[in-house]
Amino acid sequence: MAEIEIQATAVLDARGLLCPMPIVKIAKAMKGLEPGDVLRVLATDRGSIADVPAWAGSTGNVLLDWHQEGDALVFLLRKGGEG
Repeated sequence: MAEIEIQATAVLDARGLLCPMPIVKIAKAMKGLEPGDVLRVLATDRGSIADVPAWAGSTGNVLLDWHQEGDALVFLLRKGGEG
């Protein structure tokens, strides 16, 4: 089965930031997006592995995927209708 690449509308580089700053930056970036837009987030704080899915679930946004690329954690978030 072929993988479908998700195209990001915007990219947020939160590498080097520690909790809670990646979530603060994500929330701010999402406010500037339209429902359905996708934000690609790069982070290095390992706490983001738990924090980003929890934030998405509590705000009506959707975590589409997360994986590691080198030293960065990459999160793909789709803005929900209410987020």
